[in-house]
Amino acid sequence: MAVPVVDNSSDAEAGSTETGRPRRWRRFRAPARADVLVIGAYVLLGVFVCANYWADIQHRVSSHLPTDHSWFEWLLAHGAYSVQHLENPLFSARQNAPDGVNMMANTSVLGISLPLAPITLLFGPQVSYSVYLGGALAATAATSYWMLSRHLVASRGAAFVGGAFLGFAPGIIHHANGQPNFASNFLLPLIVVRVLRLGEPGRWLRGGVVLGLLVTYQIFINEEMLLLTALACAAIVLLYAVFRWSQTRARAWNFLRGLGVGGALALLLAGYPIWYQFNGPQSYRGLQGGVFHNWGEDLRAFVTYSRDTIAGSPEVEKTIGMTEQNTWLGWPLVGLAVLVAVLLWRTSVTARIASLLAVGFALASLGRQVRIDGRVTEIEGPWHLLPEDLPLVEMMMPTRLSLVTVAAVGILIALAWNEVARTRTGPTGLAGIPLPGNGRPTNGLSGNGRPSTVALDGGTAVDVPGRLEPARPRLRILAYAAIALALLPIFPRPLPAQHIDLPPHFITSGAWRPYVPAGRTLVPVPIPSNVHGLSTLRWSALTEQAFPIPAGYFIGPNAEGSGVFGAPSRPTSMLIYGTMDRGAAPVVTEENRRQAIEDLRFWKASVVVLGDHPATPALHVLLAGLLGPGQRVDDVWLWDVRPLVG
Repeated sequence: MAVPVVDNSSDAEAGSTETGRPRRWRRFRAPARADVLVIGAYVLLGVFVCANYWADIQHRVSSHLPTDHSWFEWLLAHGAYSVQHLENPLFSARQNAPDGVNMMANTSVLGISLPLAPITLLFGPQVSYSVYLGGALAATAATSYWMLSRHLVASRGAAFVGGAFLGFAPGIIHHANGQPNFASNFLLPLIVVRVLRLGEPGRWLRGGVVLGLLVTYQIFINEEMLLLTALACAAIVLLYAVFRWSQTRARAWNFLRGLGVGGALALLLAGYPIWYQFNGPQSYRGLQGGVFHNWGEDLRAFVTYSRDTIAGSPEVEKTIGMTEQNTWLGWPLVGLAVLVAVLLWRTSVTARIASLLAVGFALASLGRQVRIDGRVTEIEGPWHLLPEDLPLVEMMMPTRLSLVTVAAVGILIALAWNEVARTRTGPTGLAGIPLPGNGRPTNGLSGNGRPSTVALDGGTAVDVPGRLEPARPRLRILAYAAIALALLPIFPRPLPAQHIDLPPHFITSGAWRPYVPAGRTLVPVPIPSNVHGLSTLRWSALTEQAFPIPAGYFIGPNAEGSGVFGAPSRPTSMLIYGTMDRGAAPVVTEENRRQAIEDLRFWKASVVVLGDHPATPALHVLLAGLLGPGQRVDDVWLWDVRPLVG
């Protein structure tokens, strides 16, 4: 049940040997200049993707998901606040006062926000957000390059191209629009390598410990992507067992021991946070209505270009792009992947497994009902076989399973480039499991110190006569050009951004402090929610959560314990949102005033603040009717409600 990996080092450097000789510590080796250049290229590409944010860092948010962008700024501020005040990062009382927010039951990215706390405290969450996003994209590409170059392909060019695709694929760039946790996949290649090396002799204990640490860290970045990776690894191991049963059986015990160590360590380290997620305050069970179960990938999406690529257009969102653009590879790249799968099917177990992985997860991503060109058909997808209340699965979007398909396509791209690169030096080992023949065993290294085959060959690489004759330079150029032309249309554009005003000076200057004593809240209007109040949610984020606010943008329990977006509606909130939607204030009744005082007491409010907003005139009329005439302080309207609520 194990899929061993060929290490890119000699026995003396790696330590363990098949004969059980004592391990030696691996000597530190400075990275090769080529590796440094590759990582530098990824960093530049990450900066390029975030260029529209950096152009005006204080006043830009995602124009695709501005609310999510602001939510992640708030999350970064939460990490900084937890570090600065030494408070429990698993919970926050700074939003949804007085009930608070279970951060483990939301997308908390504590694995990012806590390490970035110094940057957030020094430069603010806007800078921290852009550093995080660009860095996550580049880091994912870099760890993918490491995985490919050290364990899968001999050509650094192949690893560079494959790593760039895995880090900056259209589906990843699409999520970078306000959902950077789905672009923070830099631990996943490391986890995959650790899983597939557990069966190697002498590695199960150390490998299990490292795997447990990586899994624990990933839990605090994105649990959903960890679940997808676990499903992919399970599929890889099962497929490898089918294709190479003898090697699998020989290494199964080591694999199981290592997996047990990793699972036990992850449970020990992350057990309490996971318990807190499902049983702590403000936890919930599933989402009301199972809204995510209907989000399947559109069949046409696989061969369409994403809006955020140079070949894409915003027009696609009017038809098939209203949910998520997770694949969006285009016809040329899909055709290339199919061609590579066919050509390498017989000779490469790696290509065979990647191909089956791509197809299997693509089918699973279609959801409960198959969609074609934006239309829901009568054809049932595989997701309809699963109960809607199945634990863990109940929170997943079927369309996101296609991200595994994207990863498998990235592997096929690297194998294709590697296959062409190998023809330079004459017949040689093929990318993948070598053909049976008269080859000579090696230690997994080619003559120049690079791996001579991929990692799925049972632990030993074999050089054999290649399937292809040495390609003429012109044919190699054509092959490289075909791969490049399939990839060029999906080159990312800078993420679209929109202008957003900073919070009022009354907020940023700290002039609010005399009005908000300890234990009380500042009620910003519009009251933050998942629909309204984008600007006022940022009041909390950009002041590093200096004051608690009611309601907000999060997932919490309703009266039945099911997850809902935002806080349960209160009469005053509904009055404010209705006024914003209509553009005019309703006639205020005595009942409205009574409910307003009751809501303010529930929120433990001390002051209500109305800043500049397109709906400010109507909201001012409403608040004056509810609370009496306000006072103009600095650049806001203010109602000190302490005399009203006691």
